[in-house]
Amino acid sequence: MKALKPIALSALSLIVLSACNNTQNNNQTDIAAPIAKKVPFEMKHHGNTRVDNYYWMRDDERKDPEILAHLEAENSYTEQKLKHTEALQAQLFDEIKGRIVKDDQSVPVKQGDYFYGSEVSGDNEYSVYTRAKDLAGTDKQVLLDVNELAKAHDYFSVSTLTVSENDNLLAYGEDTLSRRIYTIRIKDLTTGEYLKDKIEGTSGNIVWGNDNTFLYYIKKDPQTLLGYQVYRHVLGTDQSSDELVYEEKNKAYYTYISKSKDSSLVYIHHSSTEARGVSIIDANDAKAKPTRFIPREDKHEYSIAKLNNDFYITTNLDAVNFRLMKVDASKVGDKAYWQEVLPARDNVKLEDITLFDNHLVYQERENGLTNVTVRKLDSGKEFNLDFKDTAFAAGMYGNNELDNASVRLYYTSMTTPSSVIEYTLEDGKKTVLKEQKVLGDFNSDNYVSERIMVTARDGKKVPVSLVYHKDKFKKDGTNPLYQYGYGSYGATFDPTFSTSRLSLLDRGFVYAIAHIRGSQMLGRPWYEDGKKLTKKNTFNDFVDVTKALVEQGYGAKDKVFAVGGSAGGLLMGAVINQAPELYRGVASHVPFVDVVTTMLDESIPLTTNEYDEWGNPNEKAYYDYMLSYSPYDQVKRQAYPNLLVTTGLHDSQVQYFEPMKWVAKLREYKTNDNLLLFKTDMEAGHGGASGRFKRINDTALEYAFFIDLLKQ
Repeated sequence: MKALKPIALSALSLIVLSACNNTQNNNQTDIAAPIAKKVPFEMKHHGNTRVDNYYWMRDDERKDPEILAHLEAENSYTEQKLKHTEALQAQLFDEIKGRIVKDDQSVPVKQGDYFYGSEVSGDNEYSVYTRAKDLAGTDKQVLLDVNELAKAHDYFSVSTLTVSENDNLLAYGEDTLSRRIYTIRIKDLTTGEYLKDKIEGTSGNIVWGNDNTFLYYIKKDPQTLLGYQVYRHVLGTDQSSDELVYEEKNKAYYTYISKSKDSSLVYIHHSSTEARGVSIIDANDAKAKPTRFIPREDKHEYSIAKLNNDFYITTNLDAVNFRLMKVDASKVGDKAYWQEVLPARDNVKLEDITLFDNHLVYQERENGLTNVTVRKLDSGKEFNLDFKDTAFAAGMYGNNELDNASVRLYYTSMTTPSSVIEYTLEDGKKTVLKEQKVLGDFNSDNYVSERIMVTARDGKKVPVSLVYHKDKFKKDGTNPLYQYGYGSYGATFDPTFSTSRLSLLDRGFVYAIAHIRGSQMLGRPWYEDGKKLTKKNTFNDFVDVTKALVEQGYGAKDKVFAVGGSAGGLLMGAVINQAPELYRGVASHVPFVDVVTTMLDESIPLTTNEYDEWGNPNEKAYYDYMLSYSPYDQVKRQAYPNLLVTTGLHDSQVQYFEPMKWVAKLREYKTNDNLLLFKTDMEAGHGGASGRFKRINDTALEYAFFIDLLKQ
């Protein structure tokens, strides 16, 4: 399906549009909203004809003057409608920024002979990456100052920094457009000079070969933005001579690379929604070819970790919630030799493992809560790590060395700022390496977190995490309620701490995370019951949680606000079509709302990879089902809540024209005078603005939008 040929605005129409949106009037309601033209575009599938009047808004080059003018007009309209909130936005920005420690540094992570970390200072937007020979930072060396690199760019992002095995060369990717397409640069850490090598069009994912003369990277398809080719680059040679090592032919798979903890192997990971696997390459051989760990199979998901001559396999083979197996390296390629290490359990999901010389540490989730267990490999003796909160988020990270004496975790809850903690592997002795500081008058004792279960319309129990200021909450149905949700791809949003959220809690808001189906909060079946032909459970759960929270006195029925982004933006679109009367205001960020049209178009980035998540609409059963909930297709003549919709012009995940079309159609169909505001960041992509402080502006805008609605 090709985009329509761009049609330029006439000079007169541009003048009229500009005049409408630059009107200065004390009465904000008199400002005219941008009204998009309608150009009928027919799409026929499975005997069904859809007419899309706003299909013309798609421009893959992002250069069409009419489209850019309309986006700017929407930005101007939003700015003027919210002009009276500028002081509130500034206040919120200052509050949030004021809680952030300006001069801060990460807890360094050991890799080889060095401890690697990052630090920020003053009003700098970006990190400075460093390394030292010890944890204390003696003789610290600056590897990369991103602030210097970013000076000439409106947007700047670096991919993960990767250092060669001899510690002398640093490779990383630069993205200056927010399309997540990186150019790899290589810096000589002994001289501070850059090599001439420049590798373009990559995912930013890099792994070094062990002799320090070559590296592996992933090339992206410039149209679909799918990383699908693994190349080997020899230093000092032109990119055109790089060797193609692996090419993914199946567009349903994502490809990424990593290295075994002992550095002996390069892993090529093959990941789709319903299948995962690995190919391996000898990291010592500059001519090596990849081999499959086992033949790839539909519905089989597995990952591997290597310890000495054994591979540990986390697999869903005959295990819905996964189990752990082990096989000798000489038996790779045949599942018949796999031996069980951790059995499958119906109500407990195995989420992660990490290996040390004589210890296995594994992380599970039971009834939505995380458990971490340390097992001594020679004796089989185990103990669990202790956590203080009843609802929290914890996970392993930075455990790069096999001979570590401790395992490192991050820990946080909705009332507890994040911490970095180490537990000794022999006895579980706990050492807190760092606690996030919150400046100002923050006191965690002022806040209360709850975890409740809400009964959905089909009888399923939906977990909900709540936090509020204890002195501003009476559970009498008077508080404003901010409800967040996502519910796709099996992504589980744990109850974590947020410094920016305090600005809501201190104003009496109750903050709720609805752990709806489509996540894996209650294990793998919770995900399976919220995708493809069961996707509507995700939307129903969110609506049912809203109703229950109001009924139980957590929020006032006329002060409920809902928020979601990306697939969570789809959630917002579906929810306001189903139950618009429940919400006073909704913020939908980078929303995936034109589900059917996008999933039918393989030229749109990251479409075919998603068939196992949403279904393939080329099949009638999926087409009909997706059409029945697609937010854009289901817009109807009814009253809608106050809406704030945001996107980025260069978004590589959800294209800008999806929310642009959605807003235009909502303007056409909505029957009330509630606000409908649309803001496009003309420089950013899916993740929004780059820089630690610039992002606060987006949060302040959303919060001000909601707080202002309470005054009306």
